[in-house]
Parts: sequence; structure tokens; C-alpha cells
Amino acid sequence: MSEKLVKVYSLSTCSHCKAAKKFLGECEIKYEFVDVDQLEGEERRAILEDVRNFNPRCSFPTIVIGDKVIIGYREQEIKEALGLE
Repeated sequence: MSEKLVKVYSLSTCSHCKAAKKFLGECEIKYEFVDVDQLEGEERRAILEDVRNFNPRCSFPTIVIGDKVIIGYREQEIKEALGLE
């Protein structure tokens, strides 16, 4: 399995976001995440712009695995993108 950069854009209060992060942790996948609702000001605006580039609807979680973008907690798609199957 190649080491792909995994980034999760999430909200701290979102159950789907929590489930996605928990799943990645259980699979022992290294990932970066940012809880967008915890940011303020220019940092928040910049991150939201990044999210819109991947997901124009700006919904959460937005998960970026290598060059694949997964919107929402879709365990099967995450496994496939990570090469876990």
C-alpha cells in the first residue's frame, strides 16, 4: 500500500466526521485533519476556500486521499482509495 496523503476537513460536532476519523484511526492510517468550525477569521476563510475547491457544496466531512475526494463518511470508498481491499 502506498503512503497517500490523507486530509480530513471536518466539524468538531459532526457525527459523520467523528466516525470517519475513528475509522481511519482503527485502520492505522496517518492523516491530517482540521476542524473547520474551530478556526476563526482569515484562517477559517482560507480553509473553507480549500474545501470548496474539493467540494463546491462545502459539506463535511470532505476527505482527500491522494487525488481522490470523498464527500461524507463512505467507508467502502475510503477503503478503496486507501487500497485496503
